[in-house]
Order: sequence, then C-alpha cells, then structure tokens
Amino acid sequence: MCRFVLSTLAFILILGLGPAKAGPDAVTVGVLNDLSGVYADLGGQGSVAAAEIAVEEFGPSVLGKPIKVISGDHQNKPDVGAQLARRWFDIDNVDMVIDFPNSGVALAVQEIAKTKKKVAIYSTAATMDLTGKACSPTGFQWTYDNYSNAAGVASALVKKGFTSWYFITVDYAFGLSLEAEASKAVKAAGGSVAGTARHPLNTPDFSSFLLQAQSSKAKVVALANAGGDTVNAVKQAHEFNIFESGQTLVTPVTFITDVHSLGLAVAQGLTFVTGYYWDLNDQTRAFAEKFYKRRKAMPTMAQAGVYSGVLHYLKAVKEAGTDDGLAVAEKMRAMPVRDAFTQTGTVRADGRMVHDMYLVEVKKPSESKAPWDYYKVLATIPAGEAFKPLAESDCPLVK
Repeated sequence: MCRFVLSTLAFILILGLGPAKAGPDAVTVGVLNDLSGVYADLGGQGSVAAAEIAVEEFGPSVLGKPIKVISGDHQNKPDVGAQLARRWFDIDNVDMVIDFPNSGVALAVQEIAKTKKKVAIYSTAATMDLTGKACSPTGFQWTYDNYSNAAGVASALVKKGFTSWYFITVDYAFGLSLEAEASKAVKAAGGSVAGTARHPLNTPDFSSFLLQAQSSKAKVVALANAGGDTVNAVKQAHEFNIFESGQTLVTPVTFITDVHSLGLAVAQGLTFVTGYYWDLNDQTRAFAEKFYKRRKAMPTMAQAGVYSGVLHYLKAVKEAGTDDGLAVAEKMRAMPVRDAFTQTGTVRADGRMVHDMYLVEVKKPSESKAPWDYYKVLATIPAGEAFKPLAESDCPLVK
C-alpha cells in the first residue's frame, strides 16, 4: 500500500511541476525520458534541447499551428511513464512522444500510443520487441537497438579470438534483450557464453558481479547495461584489475557522456558501435555546435536521434497535410531521413529506421587534441548490414 501511495504521489508531483497544457491548436511534441536518474546524462534535458533545435530548424509552425515541445520524467518506472503518456494524449493534446531511455517504459507506452493512434519514436529504448512482436503502425525505433550495438561487435571479436564471454546484465527488458542478441552473435561466430550475472538498475556496487566474471575466466566481460550503470561498472572493473588479469571489457551500448564521465585514462580502448559522433562531418559538427551552446556538452547519439526524429516527424506532418497519427506515420515510412544525424536513413515497415552505424574506439589521452575529441572511427557499417534484416522480423506488420 505504501509503495502504491509513493508512486502515486511521485506521479502527481510530475504533473504539478510539468508544463502547461499544449492545447488543441498546436502540434505538440512530448519528450518523455529520465530527467533525474541513471540515464539523465545520455538523454535528459539534452534530449529536450535537441527537440527544440529541430523545431527551430523546421520553423515555428506547421499546418498553420505553432509547434510546442514539452517534457516529462518517467523515473524509469513503466507505470509512471504510461500514466504520463496517457494524460498527455487524452488531456494535453500531445501529438507525438519521443526518446524513452528505458525499454520497460517504452513497451508500456507503445501499447497506449498504438491504441490512441499517436506517433511514438524511440531514440534510446533498445529492446528488439519494439520493432518485433510488439511493433505498432505508429511506433518507430530510431537511433540504435540491441542488434545494431551487440551483434556486430560480438561477431567481430569472436573472429579475432575472443571466444568465451561472460555477461553482466541489467535485469530488465533492455539488458535481457541486449544479452540475448550478443549471445546469439557470439554463438553464431563459434564462441561460447561462460555465464551471466544480473544486477538491478542503478546499482552502486558491482563488486560481486565482477568477481563472478573474473572467476569464470572468460576472455570477454560484456556489460549489458547503459548510462550510469556502465560508468560505475567500468570504474570498478579497473579497481578489480579486470584488464590486468587478461580479460577484455566490452561495452556495447556506450555514449559520449559515459566516456566524458570516465575520462580517457579509464575509457581508452573501449570499442563499441554508435549511430552518431559529433566530429564526423560538417553537418554533425553544425548540429553539435548548436547543442553545445545550450548544454556545454556534445550530444550523445540518443540526443542526436531525438533531433532527427522530431525533424522527420514535422516534415511528415507537413507532407501529409494533417497531424493525424496514422497518416503521419505512413508518410514517415515513405520519406527518406536526411539531416545532421544521418544522410542514409530509411524507415522500414516494422518501424525500424535503418542508417549507417560506426564502429569506434576511445582514444588514448595522448591522441585527443581538443575537448570532446574522444573517438577514432574504425569503420562505417552500412545501413543494410547494421540492423537485423527485415526478413527475420517477427513484427506482424511485415508481410
């Protein structure tokens, strides 16, 4: 009973502190994410800023209506996220919701948005179910997913001789999906999984999980988590001398804010896949400059994905001539995605936006020439190879 009361109070506080109602005479984008917890750095207020930049680039209105951006904190709780999304749709006339750095929250909102015929864009939620068995005509997975960030790295490392893996996995939909996709790739390449340790979200102490990983003697210790959990686990892995003992630490889902928090002395050598890096080309640098002026930090791939998703949505509203969710979603699938996030994007029938991804390695301190100069791009993974083939999708929308 107490837990229910506390959860309800938290939800009431969110509503009380939130922005004013958007009203029916506006096209309103709702950024729903973690504003205060373990995923706040990789999304948070930075995602709100990215959405605002997209609106500024598009223009202040569409179809004669002003464009508004509002935000809310789902606290990494599916019930809180679902309640807030339902209120936004039913009372505040929100037309589209975006971001969701929590797969559990994303899956809960997916069903609500589907029922309400509202567009939902998942820039940060990585579970494969969003474009698989739980896919929706109005749901889109935008920036990355557990296949794009796990399969490529796992397969490449096994082929280089890193054949035995141990997973330290955050125990909810995101981590379990990431572990599953990486495990499939490891085994398909001829490797093996020595074991798994599951940890709660936002745990401060990884000592027991790291000791289990060391005891396994696996060549690779893979962190199937993200954000603050990844940062804490990497720091503690250094304290436990994971590297000195001959094991390799792999962090499939890593953000530039994670590297910034760790520092290059600790993060150097980490290899992973990203959908965006601010220093790739003139367009990525132009967006990053606008973002940096607001946030005094470079954008993560999740934040850049929010920018891209909002911009594409607004373009589709204009082309469709309506803000009806189903009509806009159909137009989103028909239009190519061309912006500062990607020049290669297309949207598939299952709602997966496919685009080039990048295999990167964190630089040594001596290699970094300026603040936020953190990545070496090792390879470009073409859009057609970076994501799970549509033919293998279990989305009911795929015929």
